[in-house]
Amino acid sequence: MLPSDITNPSPPSRFLPAEPFRPLDIDNCLTPLRNLAVGRMGQMRVVQLGCGITGLVCAEYLEKNPKVDELVLADMRTDAAEGMARRVKSDKISVVKTDASDKNALKKLLRGTDLVVCSITSELLGKIGEAAIGSGVNYLDFSLSVDFIKEFEALREKCTDSGITYITAMGADPGMSDVFARYGADMLDSAYEAHVRDGDNAVAKGYDFFTLWSPLDMVEEATTPAAVCKNGKISYLPPLHKKETYEFPQPIGPLPVYNTTHEETFLIPRFIKGIKNADFKIAIDDEFAAKCNMLRKIGMHSKELVDVKGTMVRPLDVVVATMPRPVELVGMVKGSAGIVVEILGKKDGKDVMAKVWTTLSHEEAYRICRSNATGYLVGAAGAVGAEMIISGELKNRGLLVPEQLPAKKFIERLPPKRLEAKSKITPLR
Repeated sequence: MLPSDITNPSPPSRFLPAEPFRPLDIDNCLTPLRNLAVGRMGQMRVVQLGCGITGLVCAEYLEKNPKVDELVLADMRTDAAEGMARRVKSDKISVVKTDASDKNALKKLLRGTDLVVCSITSELLGKIGEAAIGSGVNYLDFSLSVDFIKEFEALREKCTDSGITYITAMGADPGMSDVFARYGADMLDSAYEAHVRDGDNAVAKGYDFFTLWSPLDMVEEATTPAAVCKNGKISYLPPLHKKETYEFPQPIGPLPVYNTTHEETFLIPRFIKGIKNADFKIAIDDEFAAKCNMLRKIGMHSKELVDVKGTMVRPLDVVVATMPRPVELVGMVKGSAGIVVEILGKKDGKDVMAKVWTTLSHEEAYRICRSNATGYLVGAAGAVGAEMIISGELKNRGLLVPEQLPAKKFIERLPPKRLEAKSKITPLR
Protein backbone atom coordinates (compact mmCIF):
# COMPACT_ATOMS: atom_id res chain seq x y z
CA MET A 1 0.00 0.00 0.00
CA LEU A 2 1.38 3.39 -0.97
CA PRO A 3 1.21 6.22 1.58
CA SER A 4 -1.30 7.99 -0.66
CA ASP A 5 -3.70 5.07 -0.12
CA ILE A 6 -3.76 5.44 3.66
CA THR A 7 -7.19 6.30 5.04
CA ASN A 8 -6.27 6.11 8.72
CA PRO A 9 -2.59 7.11 8.69
CA SER A 10 -0.54 6.30 11.72
CA PRO A 11 1.00 9.32 13.46
CA PRO A 12 4.67 10.21 13.13
CA SER A 13 6.59 9.02 16.19
CA ARG A 14 7.77 12.57 16.85
CA PHE A 15 4.36 13.56 18.22
CA LEU A 16 2.86 10.28 19.43
CA PRO A 17 1.36 10.79 22.91
CA ALA A 18 2.10 8.07 25.45
CA GLU A 19 -1.12 8.81 27.31
CA PRO A 20 -4.58 10.22 26.51
CA PHE A 21 -4.43 13.81 25.29
CA ARG A 22 -5.60 16.19 28.01
CA PRO A 23 -5.04 19.79 29.08
CA LEU A 24 -2.11 20.30 31.43
CA ASP A 25 -2.53 21.84 34.87
CA ILE A 26 -0.06 24.66 34.28
CA ASP A 27 -0.30 26.03 37.82
CA ASN A 28 1.18 22.81 39.18
CA CYS A 29 3.86 22.18 36.54
CA LEU A 30 6.34 24.96 37.34
CA THR A 31 8.69 25.52 40.23
CA PRO A 32 9.42 28.98 41.60
CA LEU A 33 12.41 30.70 40.07
CA ARG A 34 15.42 30.37 42.29
CA ASN A 35 18.56 32.45 41.90
CA LEU A 36 19.54 32.38 38.24
CA ALA A 37 23.19 31.47 37.93
CA VAL A 38 24.48 34.18 35.64
CA GLY A 39 28.09 33.16 35.42
CA ARG A 40 31.18 35.03 36.41
CA MET A 41 30.74 38.55 37.82
CA GLY A 42 27.22 38.74 36.42
CA GLN A 43 28.41 37.70 32.96
CA MET A 44 27.49 34.61 30.97
CA ARG A 45 29.03 32.06 28.66
CA VAL A 46 26.55 31.16 25.94
CA VAL A 47 26.91 28.36 23.38
CA GLN A 48 25.07 28.65 20.08
CA LEU A 49 24.92 25.02 18.95
CA GLY A 50 23.98 24.92 15.30
CA CYS A 51 25.14 27.83 13.17
CA GLY A 52 22.90 27.76 10.15
CA ILE A 53 20.44 30.32 8.89
CA THR A 54 18.51 30.52 12.18
CA GLY A 55 21.20 30.00 14.79
CA LEU A 56 23.41 32.81 13.50
CA VAL A 57 20.56 35.34 13.70
CA CYS A 58 20.07 34.42 17.35
CA ALA A 59 23.81 34.48 17.96
CA GLU A 60 24.21 37.95 16.46
CA TYR A 61 21.65 39.35 18.90
CA LEU A 62 23.17 37.51 21.85
CA GLU A 63 26.57 38.95 20.99
CA LYS A 64 25.07 42.41 21.55
CA ASN A 65 23.74 41.48 25.00
CA PRO A 66 25.85 43.20 27.69
CA LYS A 67 25.40 40.26 30.07
CA VAL A 68 27.04 37.86 27.60
CA ASP A 69 30.82 38.03 27.75
CA GLU A 70 31.57 34.78 25.87
CA LEU A 71 29.71 33.43 22.85
CA VAL A 72 30.74 30.08 21.39
CA LEU A 73 29.56 29.28 17.85
CA ALA A 74 29.58 25.48 17.56
CA ASP A 75 28.77 23.35 14.51
CA MET A 76 30.12 20.49 12.42
CA ARG A 77 30.35 22.93 9.51
CA THR A 78 32.02 26.11 10.70
CA ASP A 79 32.14 28.12 7.47
CA ALA A 80 29.00 30.18 8.18
CA ALA A 81 29.99 30.75 11.81
CA GLU A 82 33.45 31.88 10.74
CA GLY A 83 31.85 34.25 8.25
CA MET A 84 29.74 35.83 10.98
CA ALA A 85 32.75 36.11 13.30
CA ARG A 86 34.71 37.95 10.59
CA ARG A 87 31.80 40.28 9.88
CA VAL A 88 30.88 41.08 13.50
CA LYS A 89 34.50 41.37 14.71
CA SER A 90 33.79 40.74 18.40
CA ASP A 91 36.27 39.45 20.95
CA LYS A 92 33.35 37.69 22.66
CA ILE A 93 33.07 35.19 19.81
CA SER A 94 34.90 31.91 19.34
CA VAL A 95 34.14 29.23 16.74
CA VAL A 96 34.32 25.54 17.61
CA LYS A 97 33.86 22.50 15.38
CA THR A 98 31.59 20.12 17.29
CA ASP A 99 29.76 16.90 16.57
CA ALA A 100 26.42 17.28 18.37
CA SER A 101 25.89 13.51 18.27
CA ASP A 102 29.10 12.89 20.29
CA LYS A 103 28.21 12.69 23.98
CA ASN A 104 31.75 13.36 25.19
CA ALA A 105 32.18 16.32 22.83
CA LEU A 106 28.92 17.79 24.13
CA LYS A 107 29.98 17.40 27.74
CA LYS A 108 33.23 19.20 27.00
CA LEU A 109 31.47 21.95 25.06
CA LEU A 110 28.96 22.64 27.86
CA ARG A 111 31.54 22.75 30.66
CA GLY A 112 31.36 26.18 32.30
CA THR A 113 28.42 27.21 30.12
CA ASP A 114 25.41 29.14 31.45
CA LEU A 115 23.08 28.79 28.45
CA VAL A 116 23.04 26.64 25.34
CA VAL A 117 20.83 27.65 22.41
CA CYS A 118 20.19 24.68 20.16
CA SER A 119 19.25 25.17 16.50
CA ILE A 120 19.89 21.76 14.99
CA THR A 121 17.61 19.14 13.49
CA SER A 122 14.91 17.80 15.81
CA GLU A 123 16.43 14.30 15.61
CA LEU A 124 19.25 15.36 17.95
CA LEU A 125 17.46 17.74 20.29
CA GLY A 126 16.71 15.07 22.88
CA LYS A 127 20.41 14.23 23.28
CA ILE A 128 21.38 17.90 23.56
CA GLY A 129 18.65 18.52 26.12
CA GLU A 130 19.76 15.57 28.22
CA ALA A 131 23.35 16.82 28.10
CA ALA A 132 22.23 20.28 29.23
CA ILE A 133 20.23 18.82 32.13
CA GLY A 134 23.15 16.61 33.15
CA SER A 135 25.51 19.59 33.05
CA GLY A 136 23.16 21.96 34.86
CA VAL A 137 23.08 24.32 31.87
CA ASN A 138 20.07 26.45 30.93
CA TYR A 139 18.67 25.39 27.57
CA LEU A 140 16.60 26.73 24.67
CA ASP A 141 15.75 25.19 21.31
CA PHE A 142 13.72 26.18 18.26
CA SER A 143 11.52 23.08 17.86
CA LEU A 144 10.38 20.03 19.78
CA SER A 145 12.61 17.06 20.33
CA VAL A 146 11.52 13.79 18.75
CA ASP A 147 10.10 12.29 21.95
CA PHE A 148 8.84 15.46 23.66
CA ILE A 149 5.14 14.59 23.71
CA LYS A 150 5.77 11.02 24.82
CA GLU A 151 8.23 11.97 27.56
CA PHE A 152 6.93 15.34 28.72
CA GLU A 153 6.32 14.46 32.35
CA ALA A 154 9.68 12.73 32.76
CA LEU A 155 11.48 15.65 31.14
CA ARG A 156 9.67 18.16 33.33
CA GLU A 157 10.75 16.28 36.44
CA LYS A 158 14.38 16.16 35.29
CA CYS A 159 14.42 19.90 34.56
CA THR A 160 12.88 20.66 37.94
CA ASP A 161 15.43 18.49 39.74
CA SER A 162 18.35 20.07 37.89
CA GLY A 163 17.18 23.62 38.66
CA ILE A 164 17.69 24.82 35.08
CA THR A 165 15.41 26.81 32.80
CA TYR A 166 14.58 24.68 29.75
CA ILE A 167 12.55 26.44 27.02
CA THR A 168 11.60 24.25 24.09
CA ALA A 169 9.98 25.03 20.71
CA MET A 170 11.02 28.69 20.91
CA GLY A 171 11.53 29.60 17.26
CA ALA A 172 9.09 31.32 14.90
CA ASP A 173 6.57 28.52 14.42
CA PRO A 174 6.61 26.87 16.80
CA GLY A 175 7.56 29.60 19.24
CA MET A 176 6.45 33.07 18.26
CA SER A 177 3.23 31.57 16.88
CA ASP A 178 2.47 30.00 20.28
CA VAL A 179 3.15 33.31 22.02
CA PHE A 180 0.81 35.00 19.53
CA ALA A 181 -1.82 32.37 20.38
CA ARG A 182 -1.43 33.15 24.08
CA TYR A 183 -1.61 36.90 23.36
CA GLY A 184 -4.71 36.47 21.18
CA ALA A 185 -6.44 34.31 23.79
CA ASP A 186 -5.67 36.92 26.44
CA MET A 187 -7.47 39.51 24.29
CA LEU A 188 -10.70 37.52 24.64
CA ASP A 189 -12.95 36.50 27.51
CA SER A 190 -12.60 32.87 26.46
CA ALA A 191 -11.08 30.92 23.57
CA TYR A 192 -12.09 27.67 21.92
CA GLU A 193 -10.23 27.33 18.59
CA ALA A 194 -6.80 28.16 17.15
CA HIS A 195 -5.41 28.26 13.61
CA VAL A 196 -1.76 28.90 12.72
CA ARG A 197 -0.76 29.84 9.16
CA ASP A 198 2.79 30.09 7.84
CA GLY A 199 3.19 31.95 4.56
CA ASP A 200 6.20 32.58 2.33
CA ASN A 201 6.24 33.69 -1.32
CA ALA A 202 10.01 33.34 -1.66
CA VAL A 203 11.74 32.86 -4.99
CA ALA A 204 15.43 32.12 -5.53
CA LYS A 205 16.65 32.44 -9.09
CA GLY A 206 18.12 29.21 -10.41
CA TYR A 207 16.57 26.99 -7.71
CA ASP A 208 13.33 25.02 -8.11
CA PHE A 209 13.48 22.68 -5.12
CA PHE A 210 14.61 24.49 -1.99
CA THR A 211 13.48 25.49 1.47
CA LEU A 212 14.58 28.35 3.71
CA TRP A 213 14.26 26.15 6.79
CA SER A 214 15.99 22.87 7.59
CA PRO A 215 15.67 20.82 4.37
CA LEU A 216 15.42 17.56 6.33
CA ASP A 217 12.66 18.84 8.61
CA MET A 218 10.72 20.50 5.77
CA VAL A 219 10.73 17.46 3.47
CA GLU A 220 9.77 15.22 6.38
CA GLU A 221 6.96 17.62 7.30
CA ALA A 222 5.55 17.50 3.76
CA THR A 223 5.70 13.69 3.47
CA THR A 224 4.24 12.51 6.78
CA PRO A 225 0.62 12.46 8.03
CA ALA A 226 -0.71 15.82 9.23
CA ALA A 227 -1.98 16.23 12.79
CA VAL A 228 -5.16 18.12 13.62
CA CYS A 229 -6.80 18.57 17.01
CA LYS A 230 -10.60 18.26 17.10
CA ASN A 231 -12.61 18.24 20.31
CA GLY A 232 -9.41 17.83 22.29
CA LYS A 233 -8.27 14.73 20.41
CA ILE A 234 -5.44 14.36 17.91
CA SER A 235 -6.13 12.70 14.57
CA TYR A 236 -4.15 12.54 11.34
CA LEU A 237 -4.76 13.38 7.69
CA PRO A 238 -2.76 11.87 4.81
CA PRO A 239 0.27 13.96 3.74
CA LEU A 240 -0.61 17.11 1.74
CA HIS A 241 -4.19 15.91 1.89
CA LYS A 242 -6.10 19.02 0.87
CA LYS A 243 -4.97 22.28 -0.71
CA GLU A 244 -6.73 25.53 0.04
CA THR A 245 -5.91 29.19 -0.58
CA TYR A 246 -5.28 31.45 2.40
CA GLU A 247 -5.15 35.24 2.19
CA PHE A 248 -2.00 36.29 4.04
CA PRO A 249 -1.42 39.92 5.01
CA GLN A 250 0.29 42.04 2.40
CA PRO A 251 2.88 42.00 0.98
CA ILE A 252 2.50 38.21 0.96
CA GLY A 253 -1.01 37.82 -0.42
CA PRO A 254 -2.92 34.61 -1.29
CA LEU A 255 -0.97 31.33 -1.19
CA PRO A 256 -1.83 27.62 -1.34
CA VAL A 257 -1.59 26.02 2.12
CA TYR A 258 -1.71 22.46 3.46
CA ASN A 259 -2.14 20.86 6.86
CA THR A 260 1.12 19.46 8.21
CA THR A 261 2.11 18.05 11.58
CA HIS A 262 3.45 20.91 13.65
CA GLU A 263 4.10 21.55 17.31
CA GLU A 264 1.34 24.14 17.75
CA THR A 265 -1.37 21.55 17.12
CA PHE A 266 -0.22 19.76 20.28
CA LEU A 267 0.95 22.64 22.45
CA ILE A 268 -1.81 25.24 22.07
CA PRO A 269 -4.73 23.02 23.20
CA ARG A 270 -2.63 21.64 26.05
CA PHE A 271 -1.42 24.96 27.42
CA ILE A 272 -4.17 27.49 26.58
CA LYS A 273 -7.36 26.94 28.55
CA GLY A 274 -10.51 26.27 26.60
CA ILE A 275 -9.04 25.56 23.18
CA LYS A 276 -10.29 22.23 21.87
CA ASN A 277 -9.66 22.62 18.13
CA ALA A 278 -6.35 23.56 16.56
CA ASP A 279 -4.46 23.10 13.32
CA PHE A 280 -1.42 24.30 11.42
CA LYS A 281 -1.19 25.01 7.70
CA ILE A 282 1.88 26.06 5.76
CA ALA A 283 2.24 27.56 2.31
CA ILE A 284 3.67 25.02 -0.13
CA ASP A 285 3.78 25.85 -3.83
CA ASP A 286 2.48 23.37 -6.37
CA GLU A 287 5.93 22.38 -7.66
CA PHE A 288 7.36 21.66 -4.19
CA ALA A 289 4.21 19.71 -3.26
CA ALA A 290 4.42 17.61 -6.44
CA LYS A 291 8.07 16.76 -5.78
CA CYS A 292 7.38 15.78 -2.16
CA ASN A 293 4.44 13.60 -3.21
CA MET A 294 6.67 11.82 -5.70
CA LEU A 295 9.43 11.34 -3.12
CA ARG A 296 6.90 9.83 -0.74
CA LYS A 297 5.43 7.48 -3.35
CA ILE A 298 8.84 6.06 -4.29
CA GLY A 299 10.03 5.85 -0.67
CA MET A 300 12.70 8.54 -0.85
CA HIS A 301 11.27 10.21 2.26
CA SER A 302 12.21 7.19 4.38
CA LYS A 303 14.64 7.30 7.29
CA GLU A 304 15.17 3.54 7.18
CA LEU A 305 18.66 2.49 6.12
CA VAL A 306 19.03 0.87 2.70
CA ASP A 307 22.06 -0.80 1.13
CA VAL A 308 23.45 1.14 -1.84
CA LYS A 309 26.35 -0.81 -3.30
CA GLY A 310 27.59 -1.81 0.13
CA THR A 311 26.95 1.53 1.82
CA MET A 312 24.05 1.97 4.24
CA VAL A 313 22.23 5.25 3.68
CA ARG A 314 18.86 6.78 4.51
CA PRO A 315 16.92 7.82 1.38
CA LEU A 316 15.85 11.11 2.99
CA ASP A 317 19.49 12.02 3.63
CA VAL A 318 20.23 11.53 -0.07
CA VAL A 319 17.39 13.90 -1.00
CA VAL A 320 18.56 16.53 1.49
CA ALA A 321 22.15 16.26 0.21
CA THR A 322 20.94 17.35 -3.24
CA MET A 323 19.20 20.47 -1.87
CA PRO A 324 20.94 23.79 -1.19
CA ARG A 325 21.64 24.68 2.42
CA PRO A 326 19.61 27.75 3.47
CA VAL A 327 22.84 29.63 4.27
CA GLU A 328 23.90 29.13 0.65
CA LEU A 329 20.86 31.11 -0.51
CA VAL A 330 21.51 34.16 1.65
CA GLY A 331 21.14 37.34 -0.37
CA MET A 332 19.54 35.50 -3.31
CA VAL A 333 15.97 35.23 -1.99
CA LYS A 334 13.21 37.67 -2.91
CA GLY A 335 9.74 37.97 -1.38
CA SER A 336 8.28 37.98 2.13
CA ALA A 337 7.40 35.59 4.94
CA GLY A 338 4.90 35.83 7.74
CA ILE A 339 3.08 34.10 10.59
CA VAL A 340 -0.63 34.51 11.28
CA VAL A 341 -2.47 33.14 14.31
CA GLU A 342 -6.26 33.19 14.56
CA ILE A 343 -7.94 32.57 17.91
CA LEU A 344 -11.70 32.05 17.95
CA GLY A 345 -13.57 32.74 21.15
CA LYS A 346 -15.99 34.95 23.06
CA LYS A 347 -15.76 38.67 23.77
CA ASP A 348 -18.60 40.45 25.57
CA GLY A 349 -20.83 37.46 24.86
CA LYS A 350 -20.20 37.46 21.11
CA ASP A 351 -18.23 35.07 18.90
CA VAL A 352 -15.13 36.86 17.62
CA MET A 353 -11.72 36.15 16.13
CA ALA A 354 -8.50 37.61 17.50
CA LYS A 355 -5.83 37.70 14.81
CA VAL A 356 -2.14 38.29 15.58
CA TRP A 357 0.50 38.40 12.87
CA THR A 358 3.87 39.61 11.68
CA THR A 359 5.61 39.78 8.30
CA LEU A 360 9.10 40.52 7.04
CA SER A 361 10.69 40.70 3.59
CA HIS A 362 13.67 38.54 2.74
CA GLU A 363 15.50 41.62 1.49
CA GLU A 364 15.04 43.38 4.83
CA ALA A 365 16.24 40.31 6.72
CA TYR A 366 19.38 40.33 4.60
CA ARG A 367 19.98 44.01 5.34
CA ILE A 368 19.51 43.48 9.08
CA CYS A 369 21.40 40.26 9.65
CA ARG A 370 22.61 38.70 6.38
CA SER A 371 19.72 36.22 6.61
CA ASN A 372 16.39 35.49 4.95
CA ALA A 373 13.02 36.30 6.52
CA THR A 374 12.31 32.66 7.46
CA GLY A 375 15.60 32.24 9.28
CA TYR A 376 15.37 35.70 10.76
CA LEU A 377 11.93 35.14 12.29
CA VAL A 378 13.12 31.89 13.89
CA GLY A 379 16.41 33.28 15.16
CA ALA A 380 15.00 36.59 16.41
CA ALA A 381 12.22 34.81 18.32
CA GLY A 382 14.80 32.45 19.82
CA ALA A 383 16.90 35.44 20.83
CA VAL A 384 13.94 36.95 22.69
CA GLY A 385 13.47 33.72 24.62
CA ALA A 386 17.18 33.55 25.39
CA GLU A 387 17.16 37.17 26.55
CA MET A 388 14.36 36.35 28.97
CA ILE A 389 16.53 33.63 30.49
CA ILE A 390 19.59 35.87 30.61
CA SER A 391 17.71 38.79 32.20
CA GLY A 392 16.23 36.58 34.92
CA GLU A 393 12.77 38.06 34.30
CA LEU A 394 10.95 34.72 34.10
CA LYS A 395 9.04 34.08 37.31
CA ASN A 396 9.27 30.32 36.92
CA ARG A 397 11.88 27.89 35.76
CA GLY A 398 12.07 24.24 34.84
CA LEU A 399 10.52 23.00 31.60
CA LEU A 400 8.71 25.80 29.75
CA VAL A 401 6.90 26.04 26.43
CA PRO A 402 6.23 29.35 24.62
CA GLU A 403 2.60 29.51 25.80
CA GLN A 404 3.95 29.86 29.35
CA LEU A 405 6.09 32.91 28.64
CA PRO A 406 4.70 36.39 29.40
CA ALA A 407 3.21 37.17 25.97
CA LYS A 408 2.99 40.95 26.35
CA LYS A 409 6.62 41.23 27.48
CA PHE A 410 7.72 38.96 24.64
CA ILE A 411 5.93 41.07 22.05
CA GLU A 412 7.40 44.26 23.54
CA ARG A 413 10.87 42.87 22.79
CA LEU A 414 10.15 42.49 19.05
CA PRO A 415 10.37 46.11 17.77
CA PRO A 416 14.10 46.46 18.61
CA LYS A 417 14.55 43.46 16.33
CA ARG A 418 12.66 45.21 13.49
CA LEU A 419 9.57 43.07 13.98
CA GLU A 420 6.05 44.23 14.75
CA ALA A 421 3.23 42.07 16.04
CA LYS A 422 -0.06 43.42 14.74
CA SER A 423 -3.43 42.38 16.12
CA LYS A 424 -7.15 42.93 15.67
CA ILE A 425 -10.47 41.51 16.82
CA THR A 426 -13.25 40.95 14.30
CA PRO A 427 -16.77 39.60 14.81
CA LEU A 428 -17.66 36.17 13.43
CA ARG A 429 -20.77 36.33 11.29
